[in-house]
Amino acid sequence: MRKLELLIPASSLEVLKTAVIFGADAVYIGGEAFGLRAKARNFTIEEMAEGVVFAHEHNVKVYVTANILAHNYDLDKAREYFIELKEKVHPDALIISDPGMFSIAKEVVPDIDIHISTQANNTNYATFNFWNKMGARRVVTARELSLKEIKEIRDNIPDDMEIETFIHGAMCISYSGRCLLSCFMTGRDANRGACTHPCRWKYYVMEESRPGEYMPVYENERGTYIFNSKDLCMIEHIPELIEAGIDSFKVEGRMKTALYVATVARTYRMAIDDYLKDPDLYRNNIPFYKSEIAKCTYRQYTTGFFFNKPDENTQIYDSNTYVKEYTYLGIVDVCDGRYMIEQRNKFSVGEEIEVMKPDGRNITVTVKEIKDENGNSCESAPHPKQKLFIDLGIALDKYDILRRKEE
Repeated sequence: MRKLELLIPASSLEVLKTAVIFGADAVYIGGEAFGLRAKARNFTIEEMAEGVVFAHEHNVKVYVTANILAHNYDLDKAREYFIELKEKVHPDALIISDPGMFSIAKEVVPDIDIHISTQANNTNYATFNFWNKMGARRVVTARELSLKEIKEIRDNIPDDMEIETFIHGAMCISYSGRCLLSCFMTGRDANRGACTHPCRWKYYVMEESRPGEYMPVYENERGTYIFNSKDLCMIEHIPELIEAGIDSFKVEGRMKTALYVATVARTYRMAIDDYLKDPDLYRNNIPFYKSEIAKCTYRQYTTGFFFNKPDENTQIYDSNTYVKEYTYLGIVDVCDGRYMIEQRNKFSVGEEIEVMKPDGRNITVTVKEIKDENGNSCESAPHPKQKLFIDLGIALDKYDILRRKEE
């Protein structure tokens, strides 16, 4: 069996550390330039360097995205950026889609592995073999491929060529994420990281001879979001993913919270490990995995293109909102023997919340005490980003996550 990698996204240094602690084998991040999540906070060079050190201390790899479709004015800056990454950050690989950016990276940082992004529309084994001859170590499959097609790719490429595939997260309406809607409608280019997600908007049609008369495009009386896809989830299909010859199971979400990342990373880590230990254990635990993965924010789930072409069950016609069962409260830190969090959402003394531990346990507790940095007792924690000392009546560990179940 091929060695499996669970690849988790991170939007910040805090989220990177969360991904590492909650089960990632590798983490992918974006810097302040050349990635496809321009609206995300992203990492400074110094944060990337700190993140790589932390990850490597836990035997976890870090990949840096540089997968924009570059214009002429990007090229000289990309050259400087790659050199800076090599000298100061030491990532394990770069994720690239543009052949020009690929050529520059091969020239200036030949010792850093290159992974070919899904943005390059990698749909067949000839494409994989092309990139292999060019020196790429790994190629990310296009999201339009079935597991049967991925298996055929595996059978027709060198054994040491790695396949990476998205197995969880948001799906893009456009072919492998190459979208023109955002740039056309708002001037913000999705292929340079500035997508405004027009696929999630609500639309009307207007007949040519009736200007100003808007007619809804609807599935029912509530209207329709005609481009709005469900989220991908393959937690029930780990065996099929392995049998297809996939090396890296990739989760989408470089703009997600630490709670989302911890929930998804921990659940897939448990599912993969259970399957490798005992396939019957995995099958028996599928209801548990499904219940856990539903505790993060999502848009309903689909298996995408993996088993057949998507149908009407893949779209969400009546809403563009997320399903949200739990609220993220904060991550535990230990300071002078006391438990501290940087508050992310309001909670109160006497409230019942849940401690989410990296080892898979969820512990329900009651908030006994909250104090601010000056030692003053607080009845509640209403201010985002406020540093607070807490007593939950149990021993906590650094990186435990606090969350609250919503009614």
